[in-house]
Amino acid sequence: MTQMPTTAPATTTGNPTTERSRGLLQGLGAYGLWGILPLYFLTIAAASPLEIVASRILFSLVFCAILLSVSRNWHSFFELGRDRRAMVRLTVASLLIAANWLTYTYAVLNGHAVEASLGYFINPLVSVALGVVFLKEKLRRLQWVALGFGLAAVIALTFAYGNVPYIALVLAFSFGFYGFVKNRVGRTATALTSLSMETAILTIPALGFMVWLVLSNKDTVLSSGAGHFWLLAASGIVTAVPLLLFGAAARRLPLTTLGTLQFLAPILQFIIGLTVFKEPMPPERLMGFSLVWVAVILLSIDMARVPRRLAPIKVG
Repeated sequence: MTQMPTTAPATTTGNPTTERSRGLLQGLGAYGLWGILPLYFLTIAAASPLEIVASRILFSLVFCAILLSVSRNWHSFFELGRDRRAMVRLTVASLLIAANWLTYTYAVLNGHAVEASLGYFINPLVSVALGVVFLKEKLRRLQWVALGFGLAAVIALTFAYGNVPYIALVLAFSFGFYGFVKNRVGRTATALTSLSMETAILTIPALGFMVWLVLSNKDTVLSSGAGHFWLLAASGIVTAVPLLLFGAAARRLPLTTLGTLQFLAPILQFIIGLTVFKEPMPPERLMGFSLVWVAVILLSIDMARVPRRLAPIKVG
């Protein structure tokens, strides 16, 4: 997944109705693919979370290199590499997204898909909190109420789970900080170039880990058959395609529409966790989730009432 933009989309040319319809389909495609991501992990469950993330990094870089060649964007990629400030921020972003991917993969493969969906429900609340702490933004009354419901939800779920919902909080905060950092990379980074650079930064440790797995006969990528290899190889497409769809949608849709669409992904993850992975949902947990849903509804209402007229976030 990726961070929801905090700003309105840029102006596009063409028929407004056609552009909006196209953007809506692209947004639905992006968030829909992120929503069914747990089903993809189910097909490669033979691999460990670390191997899946390392494969995702390496095959994403291969896919991005193909896209950079087809779109003739290598110049922009190398230009981004010469921007020292952007590179420092992209390095931080790459570590945050790697932690997010690893936590999410572990959660899905170890019976915590529903809790993982909670992390992405909470994420908008974290983004609002980061704005207060780091950007000294002043919250409106409805935002304060939403944060109150979010805090109440975390407390309720702590009692419901018997411990602090660490997985949800790690996902929410790693993703929140990821979006915060990416929003400050600068205009030299597009969705494709930033994703390419992030995966390039992570390539050396990912490649080293994969080599170690193969040499110690602990890998699945080469030892579990051609079908498993190609499923892992598809992780590059699984990673990049939703991001590119999202980038296109963000240029065509208003913020309020994107803000509504972003909840499609955790809703689908929540449903899959209950129906496919058969994870329990006792009444006390459902109460905690209900508090989160109230919070995100309040944030969506606030977003609709006070649209922001700025440039879109660069995602990757």
